[in-house]
Amino acid sequence: MKSLGIDIGSSSVKVSLLEIATGECVASATNPAQEMPIEALHAGWAEQDPEMWWHYVCEGIRQIEAARPGAMRAVVSVGITYQMHGLVCLDRAGRPLRKAIIWCDSRAVEIGAGALETIGRDFCLGHALNSPGNFTASKLAWVKRHEPELFARIDRFMLPGDYIAFRLSGERNTTVSGLSEQILWDFQEERRADFVADCYGIPHGMIPEAVPSIGIGARTDAATERLLGIPAGTPISYRAGDQPNNAFSLNVLEAGEVAATGGTSGVVYGVTDTPKADLQSRVNTFVHVNHTAANPRYGILLCINGTGIMNSWLRRHVVQRTLDYGEMNRLAATAPAGSEGLLVIPFGNGAERVLGNRQTGARIVGLDLNRHSTAHVLRAAQEGIACSFCYGLDIMRTLGLAPEVIRAGAANLFLSPLFRQTLATLTGARIELFNTDGALGAARGAALGAGYYRTRGEAFASLRRLETVEPVAADREVLERCYGAWCREVERAIDE
Repeated sequence: MKSLGIDIGSSSVKVSLLEIATGECVASATNPAQEMPIEALHAGWAEQDPEMWWHYVCEGIRQIEAARPGAMRAVVSVGITYQMHGLVCLDRAGRPLRKAIIWCDSRAVEIGAGALETIGRDFCLGHALNSPGNFTASKLAWVKRHEPELFARIDRFMLPGDYIAFRLSGERNTTVSGLSEQILWDFQEERRADFVADCYGIPHGMIPEAVPSIGIGARTDAATERLLGIPAGTPISYRAGDQPNNAFSLNVLEAGEVAATGGTSGVVYGVTDTPKADLQSRVNTFVHVNHTAANPRYGILLCINGTGIMNSWLRRHVVQRTLDYGEMNRLAATAPAGSEGLLVIPFGNGAERVLGNRQTGARIVGLDLNRHSTAHVLRAAQEGIACSFCYGLDIMRTLGLAPEVIRAGAANLFLSPLFRQTLATLTGARIELFNTDGALGAARGAALGAGYYRTRGEAFASLRRLETVEPVAADREVLERCYGAWCREVERAIDE
């Protein structure tokens, strides 16, 4: 028996096949070969075509089937993880009415700020735990204001993962965790936050019904069987945004546990059993995948838009694709800790929530043309990204999260020994790397949600720790000085 995991990122779509009995990945496919395009018609905008995601889901499944004929007939559960906070607008026939407004699009910042004042800051932060900010509901409010004719044709709006579940099943629903990431969940009343929808004039009928994150929320239909070979009626039994799913993938489900990831954006996600709000909404609290009213679990999420994308920009425009990421990491490690005073501020991918939804742009500070080399620039970028993680963790500590261990999958930025070591030394936390990723986590979650794993212990029996990274005392002083200078540059950028 196999479980299929689908991961809808903003750079690529990954599909993985899990052998339920052994917990091992037996096949995977990532598409496209190059990063998916993000369209930005105006500064601060970011859109992708939902049909592109679906195309690459189908392409990945077909590639696995071609390599392992008959594999899809053995699929007994499907799990989906996806880029959070995106907006997909469907008409009554289930067709997307426009391109999706994705997570790093910042056009709705002012709309969200206005809604916070209209609803009332204390009430909103007390019940939704967040400002409506730039989240999905605010993006939809932007559509209502600027594209009223299109808004009038919307039957349902969805998150990216909800849309893929719809394409597989024909069923239009979301999850409680999904409602919270749209800022449509009332944490105090333990129900949908209709007061946010009412503030924006969003009809309640546009909001899909909620199903469990872990549990059968839909079943694949006959069209999917004809198209992809997955048997009709297969449960879609797990669905979660990429960061709650990253935490789930790493078995981070209990209060005090912390996960991190470093893809296009960088994220630290810590679990708590107490709903708390950062009064400036620089970090955000969402419903975690294993939350119940009786056993509450919330995820405090620090998201930094400009992290991995900073590294990919350097690869494209500084080293001109003459080096792969492994070679860039090795070259960066030849420069000394602290990069001899060179600082990189990586905030160049839209408004940064951790900076109060400001757009400061990315910056290279202190460049000495006689002393600094490409190695210094590459190292300073990785140190600057680690500093941005540390900056956000300082905020998370005010909400009671003080991690001694940070778990991460062996992927993206965490493949860099330099980045891992710098992050461990700056935060004082041990970094633990595991043999998992988002697609495999979704596949495990689906097998658990469909009952093929009876317990959490069974689901994670095959999860293996690959490496432990401890802080380096010898580098701490120079990196602390680097972090102090970095923070001063960030504060200067905020004040400009």
